[in-house]
Amino acid sequence: MSSLSIYNDSNPEAVIFETTQYSVISEKLGVLGVCFERWETKVLSNDDDMLLAYASDIERLKSENGYQSEDVVSLKPDNEKKSELRNKFLSEHTHSEDEVRFFVEGSGMFYLHVENKIYMVLCEAGDLISVPANAKHWFDMGESPGFTCIRLFTSKDGWAADYTGDNIADTFPKFEIEEKAA
Repeated sequence: MSSLSIYNDSNPEAVIFETTQYSVISEKLGVLGVCFERWETKVLSNDDDMLLAYASDIERLKSENGYQSEDVVSLKPDNEKKSELRNKFLSEHTHSEDEVRFFVEGSGMFYLHVENKIYMVLCEAGDLISVPANAKHWFDMGESPGFTCIRLFTSKDGWAADYTGDNIADTFPKFEIEEKAA
């Protein structure tokens, strides 16, 4: 279940607000300029089918926000480079464009650093998040990642980070994927 937890950036031990209600998550993030939507998920076998299945929502976002391209990214627990890839996103950074992700399957945690607060947003299948350009944030996929996302870009160059050099990401709880009971 998607969730939002808010902390003071100086105290990673004390949650000051927490919710799993979609409407509250969307409202709280909207105040920050972060788009958070929930789309119906569909079981699909390949990237082309995913892009086709979500074409109307993708086109809506492209026309509203000027995005120029989209792709599908998938990472599974057996990926040999999973630790290297995880570490790439774990440091606080910004982008010159929005970071848009729709979780077709799986989950991941976005951490937004706004003023003196950290907003931890657990995104799961069906969640779309758009972190605005220049917003300080990081992403954690967990030690055993398992997700597929559709990404949208303004630039044809794709994902490019400008790291802040702040070690704040090291002080906050890492994302732990909960094992589903059989």
